[in-house]
Amino acid sequence: MLMPKPEADILAQRQGLIADLRQIVSGEGVIADEIALRVYESDGLSAYRQTPMAVVLPETVAQISDIMRLCDQRGVKIVPRGAGTSLSGGALPLEDGIILGLGKFNRILEIDYENRAVRVQPGVTNLGISQAVDAEGFYYAPDPSSQIACSIGGNVAENAGGVHCLKYGVTTNNLLGLEMVLLSGEVIRLGGKHLDSGGYDLMGLLTGSEGLLGVITEITVRILKKPETARALLIGFPSSEAAGACVGQVIGSGIIPGGMEMMDKAAIHASEEFCHAGYPLEAEALLIVELDGPGREVDHLIEKVGAIAEGCGSTSLRISETEAERDAFWAGRKAAFPAIGRISPDYMCMDGTIPRNRLPEVLARMGELSKKHGLAVANVFHAGDGNLHPLILFDANAGELETAEEFGADILRLCVEVGGVLTGEHGIGVEKRDLMAEVFTEQDLAQQQRIKCAFDPNGRLNPGKVFPVLHRCAELGQLVVHKGKIPFPEIPRF
Repeated sequence: MLMPKPEADILAQRQGLIADLRQIVSGEGVIADEIALRVYESDGLSAYRQTPMAVVLPETVAQISDIMRLCDQRGVKIVPRGAGTSLSGGALPLEDGIILGLGKFNRILEIDYENRAVRVQPGVTNLGISQAVDAEGFYYAPDPSSQIACSIGGNVAENAGGVHCLKYGVTTNNLLGLEMVLLSGEVIRLGGKHLDSGGYDLMGLLTGSEGLLGVITEITVRILKKPETARALLIGFPSSEAAGACVGQVIGSGIIPGGMEMMDKAAIHASEEFCHAGYPLEAEALLIVELDGPGREVDHLIEKVGAIAEGCGSTSLRISETEAERDAFWAGRKAAFPAIGRISPDYMCMDGTIPRNRLPEVLARMGELSKKHGLAVANVFHAGDGNLHPLILFDANAGELETAEEFGADILRLCVEVGGVLTGEHGIGVEKRDLMAEVFTEQDLAQQQRIKCAFDPNGRLNPGKVFPVLHRCAELGQLVVHKGKIPFPEIPRF
């Protein structure tokens, strides 16, 4: 039986590691002070917190390569971190691991309009890409609500979407190339400016891999020409079920809007008070439908969507007449999360995806779950592709965190029950890892872990995320999944 190491030995190992890290990254690039480390103790899922052993902030790919190699040799765990906006605990630190922060990798390396591609470092913000090409009439399509802050590296790690992903796709559909550092320190490049490449689709594998396979150091994305015309419709409904039915009929008619978002009454009121976007406060549910393309086509589609909405019982309809008005419609939706923060001490943002035709049923059953758990819920989601973002309102100081977690788990189980999945864009992280068995069998999960073992045989990269139980790689290779299980410790809560 292995005896635990004396505290003095652990302290000496930590000090030795920090000294070696400072040989790689000098100056203020290594953070080891206990107070300074608290800045990194949580990500966007602030219900869970843990102080890391140390934080290292490299500035070059060579430094990342040396850090990865050092940690692998010393048996130290690594948690990659971008802007820290993850809502699934994807960047939650480990007390026996380091945070590898990529905030200094924040440069746009190349803009190539002829090939409609931009090459960037992972710390560049999502919005920063669109701003860099705006003057030439281009933009980057995936636009999560946190786009002003979230980094493109984190978008790749979680396969982020956004309000315009219905028509233009999520991150993986707009990704052309990657550079990544493996745990061994080796640097690999995949893809490029070309649209597709031969061989295995390793970029597809790495997109959404949540930092479990390597550290991404460069990204090439596709940019699009801005449409000739873009107008938004603000449609009020007497119920969430009516709005949900409208979503299905619009898509079923063959119309693919540039964006199609839905908010319930609680979210409407919170957002309107926060942004003053002109939302109809009498509505029980609101749809924002954006139509883009040639002007005549947009005018025709506006008429069709208006008629469908009227047939579904809409109570109000506004059409943006100026670009400023269209931006105001979207400003309220994109500020919904902080707006909800003004009306509740705490909230938990969920992320599940369902078939569109089950939307009315799921909304009704979420109302029942709200009564069951005794907690309110505000609904904001990408209605067009069925990606739900229920915001569970609670007060952690009143001891409601555990109830909120149970409520959230029930919502995700409901998503799976109706044919959906646990996440649309936030990732599994620590938030949903214990629900993975709702979707995958033990054999399924073991097969996924075999892929991780190919990249990270010793489990150094972001351990504790995604998988509810960790299997030893040697036994996975022999198709043994019932032995050698290593349960993860309980996640520290605030």
